[in-house]
Amino acid sequence: MEEVKVVGFWASPYVYRVIWALKLKGIKFEYIEEDIFNKSDLLLQLNPVHKKVPVFIHGGKPIAESIVILEYIDEMWPQNPLLLPDDPMERAISRFWIKFGDDERKRFFGFLKKTGEEQEKATIDAHNHLKILEEKVLGEKKFFGGNSIGMADLAFGWLAFWPEVVGEVAGVTLLEHSSFPNLMAWIENFKNVAVIKESHPDPHRLLGYFRGIREVRKWNYMSCKTKGC
Repeated sequence: MEEVKVVGFWASPYVYRVIWALKLKGIKFEYIEEDIFNKSDLLLQLNPVHKKVPVFIHGGKPIAESIVILEYIDEMWPQNPLLLPDDPMERAISRFWIKFGDDERKRFFGFLKKTGEEQEKATIDAHNHLKILEEKVLGEKKFFGGNSIGMADLAFGWLAFWPEVVGEVAGVTLLEHSSFPNLMAWIENFKNVAVIKESHPDPHRLLGYFRGIREVRKWNYMSCKTKGC
């Protein structure tokens, strides 16, 4: 088999999507850690358009954008589990919710850089978007597509680890059993998948990372409000 590599950053949920997909498929790969704050010549060469991680390399050829990578993996290695459903309608629905999650993801964490009343508004906005997933997508299903983990689950994998840490940093409780029983059940199911259990970010390290981000973003945000941006 041609060599497979992943260029990533330890705190990126987009990178973990790719790692989880490869491990679910049983594909061996080399992981290359990237310093996204001091981007290497390798990253700039592999992804000259967006200059972001992850970058997936197969047989020396790079592919960028995490969902594009997941679809490539699913087509290249169609062994179980299939990440997208066989049925065209179910596949379209899965793609719709994946796009929804990526398009709206900033709104889920909009409270991170805000304080006071504006933070409260951003938290309500995040809760409203989570309610869409709670009521319209999951219901009582084990995973987004039913009883088996799939691409939509990997795309929303950040929900299982990142909100708790970001909420602690910002002093916000984003997910509670009383308000989001279906999402909380999904998180438990997702975390119990063997591949996910063995490959996820260190929450203590994430905590320090997001504390630093919050301080920088709060300063920038307050500076913009005072001076204008």
